[in-house]
Amino acid sequence: MARKPARMFRRLERPLTKRQYVDGAPGIRVRQFDMGNKNAEFPIQLTLVAKENVQIRDTALEAARITANKYAAKRLGGSNYYLKLRIYPHHILREHKMAVGAGADRISQGMRMAYGKPVGNAARVFKGTKVMSIWVRPEGFEVGKNALKRAGYKLPTPTQVVVEKGAELLKGKV
Repeated sequence: MARKPARMFRRLERPLTKRQYVDGAPGIRVRQFDMGNKNAEFPIQLTLVAKENVQIRDTALEAARITANKYAAKRLGGSNYYLKLRIYPHHILREHKMAVGAGADRISQGMRMAYGKPVGNAARVFKGTKVMSIWVRPEGFEVGKNALKRAGYKLPTPTQVVVEKGAELLKGKV
């Protein structure tokens, strides 16, 4: 059976986070939360911030992480930045299999709010939540900004890049 499109899970719903009580809860698809040089000090911190309340699937988080990491690694090198994914997909998404696909309209009245089986994971994100951050040196500011901007395209909410630390080092660049 086909999976529901991700837009079906975008709005916030009642959270289900207790994995020990859910049989067959899938593992999260995010491979890493910290990338780049974890030990160096970087004076500039840029953060990707969500502008709306939304649920972000773990697959979208992974796509955003890969995009930002590849862009930064290719242009700055692996040791000239530190990238951190700051949200975790705790919420277990459920799908009522009979309500998917053609003919679902016939059962819709009798199975309103059907519980369903676990099919994926999502992070519940509220307006103003920091999704991911990158730390760079002043010469890598534009690359860091573009990396987060590209990552924001993969997420189901409008985002903005905010300079959190080191704005005084960027006179004329912001």
